Amino acid sequence: MEEIVTRPWGTYQTIIRSDTYQVKRIIVNPNSQLSLQSHNHRAEHWIIVEGTAEITLDDKVFNAPQNTPIFIGVGQKHRIANRTTTPVIFIEVQTGKTLDENDIVRLEDNYGRV
Repeated sequence: MEEIVTRPWGTYQTIIRSDTYQVKRIIVNPNSQLSLQSHNHRAEHWIIVEGTAEITLDDKVFNAPQNTPIFIGVGQKHRIANRTTTPVIFIEVQTGKTLDENDIVRLEDNYGRV
């Protein structure tokens, strides 16, 4: 496992990485959210393992409690938010040809990132 990376919304840790897939453990702090984003080269599979997340997929917004699976296709707008007072933890499996942070297209961001 790689070291824990801190972001304004929480942390992530890469569990395993290969040429075609990557697995991360992601923690979203209370009252925080990731940017509204999409990816040009990868799909993502999320499973909520602790807490209840607010999920945005394209124009749909819904709550996802523990054990909820979410699939994000290539190019699909998505965001995960934590509107609660306890951390939300999810496992993210990325699949595709490009699995680095340069494949993030930020559409909205609370933290001023481009």
